[in-house]
Amino acid sequence: INLGKIFFQRNAILDETARWKFPIPYILTDSLDLNAKGVILQAMEMYRLKSCVDFKPYEGENTYISFTKLDGCWSFVGDLHEGQNVSIGERCDTKAIVEHELLHALGFYHEQSRTDRDDYVKIWWDQIIEGKEHNFVKYADDFITDLNTPYDYESIMHYRPLSFNKNSTVPTITTTIPAFNDVIGQRLDFSAIDLQRLNRMYNCTSTHTLLDQCAFELINICGMIQNEEDDADWVQTLSSAGEDDHTLGGRCQDAGYFMQFNTSRLVVGSSALLESRILYPKRSRQCLQFFYKFTGAPGDQLVIWTKTDDGTGNVRKMKKVHTIKGDGDESWKITHVALNVREKFRYIFQGIVGSAQLAGSIFIDDISLMETACPSTTWMIHNFTHLLLTSPVGHSVVSERFYSPEGYGYGVRLYPNGRDSLSEGYLGLYFHLCSGENDGVLEWPSADRQATITAMDQDPDVRLRMSSSRSFTTNTDSQWDRPMKEGTWDESCQCYRGQDFGWSTFISHKQLQRRSFLKNDDLIIFVDFEDLTHLVMSEVPIIPKPTSAIKQPVLESGEHHGSSVEIPKHRRVRSAPGDPCWPNPCLNGGICVPRHGSASCRCPSSQTTFYTGEKCETRRLHGGIEGALMGGAVGVLVLTVVLIAAARTSR
Repeated sequence: INLGKIFFQRNAILDETARWKFPIPYILTDSLDLNAKGVILQAMEMYRLKSCVDFKPYEGENTYISFTKLDGCWSFVGDLHEGQNVSIGERCDTKAIVEHELLHALGFYHEQSRTDRDDYVKIWWDQIIEGKEHNFVKYADDFITDLNTPYDYESIMHYRPLSFNKNSTVPTITTTIPAFNDVIGQRLDFSAIDLQRLNRMYNCTSTHTLLDQCAFELINICGMIQNEEDDADWVQTLSSAGEDDHTLGGRCQDAGYFMQFNTSRLVVGSSALLESRILYPKRSRQCLQFFYKFTGAPGDQLVIWTKTDDGTGNVRKMKKVHTIKGDGDESWKITHVALNVREKFRYIFQGIVGSAQLAGSIFIDDISLMETACPSTTWMIHNFTHLLLTSPVGHSVVSERFYSPEGYGYGVRLYPNGRDSLSEGYLGLYFHLCSGENDGVLEWPSADRQATITAMDQDPDVRLRMSSSRSFTTNTDSQWDRPMKEGTWDESCQCYRGQDFGWSTFISHKQLQRRSFLKNDDLIIFVDFEDLTHLVMSEVPIIPKPTSAIKQPVLESGEHHGSSVEIPKHRRVRSAPGDPCWPNPCLNGGICVPRHGSASCRCPSSQTTFYTGEKCETRRLHGGIEGALMGGAVGVLVLTVVLIAAARTSR
């Protein structure tokens, strides 16, 4: 029996009516863990960066996605046109899992459901948990389409070898080419073919938040121009021995370009300007990410400028944004510069000669300009392979103290070869608070903050990066109280470091080597510590719609660490069990607040009107406004009588 024909009655890939119109309305129900709410928003930003898919908060639309915490991780497939759940249950709160479930909602089945899957994988039916066989069904080519793409072992939609298995060590799915057994089931990010399919299906020609990027491999250098009034030029330069580009690291002959400003033998103060093409932002914040390198004596400078509309339509208003000074370190480094521009603009790289020298240069490569927030912290570890080879299991390296935008001090602890024997072969990463100069004015414990650690995949195309990212959210436990009270003194930072919290198996060594995590032998880690208090109460009430015939849902149940995933029986939005405010009993925009187990309505008011009654059902004028209106009416009546009498007298 083809169970797919029983559970799934239409297919969003072939049925265009099941495809979404953008932006997709969404609700973050309060049944979700706070950390899940944060990673859902992270996943949405990845869709905006890498595709034309977009989302918006729900405002009464007929169709929407309601993120809720039910049993496991699962989603319906395609747009049901009546509102539908996406479950982000226990241990599902990672960016990659949310991306996976949203791909289901957008119309995609699992990779191993392809018609031709038996050419690439083998399903071990006798090892599958009884009742879970439907998760491994194969669909005919008149039911689904592969959008003319090859089988993708690296797809974020592929099951892991041990999914839904009876025996914890025996796989349910293996690959025809054995080397891919370690690849299938990755939960880093979209693969290149995942994005190819998504963008084909929705006819995406551009993304929402990627404004510009350039690796300088083409002769047109991405439309950048030289300033005609400076002292020298930036030159597109081919990698050579001792001067490798960042994109390819000198690994390819006759390939690998970068931009170079040669500061040798130039007068101090001489400069060269390289300007981007004119860009048109959609948001009011941008993050310019690029790699740079100084050679020669310290003192040279790399200055970032913006040139914006001066109010007449001409892009000529200059603003200095950021300055980087050479320090004698001749390795490639990464930096992020927040631009925050609202109108059309150019960004500019200015190289400045800081000291007289016989040999020296400034280099830039692999530029990305995104309309997103910049990472709060970047920790770059050079010569990482040496660290892997020389660090025993349990040995750790600790970062310097960083500060969040709110002012909290924090640090990161890294275990190159795992924290213990159980995590050998993995990189361990842990977050902790540090005492700092702002502790006296900050809120303690630092609850409802989300810590996110990302190991960067250094692919030059930001859309193809498959970085590893994990998040957790703090609470009121003493672990998140002032580090001076709970921590241990560390001489290296002259601060107290709090207790570590993180992951012993953050990313495997095989994954580090497979992609570009260690380009130029550098490991790059981003860290953010953000306040999510505004998401604690995020759920909004559903506006009731006329009842209609119940449709058989299109559902694709997701995997959850090999455990069972139940198919839900209802599609309605759910809230916490026993919530007296679900559904909202208050009328006319009233806010429902649980009080002693019962619903209590908080009625809205304006300067002229307010609502009363148990359910905010009665609309009234404010007394002062009512008196003013009555007095005004009487005044108008008296004035009218006087004018009529005067008119008659004049006759």
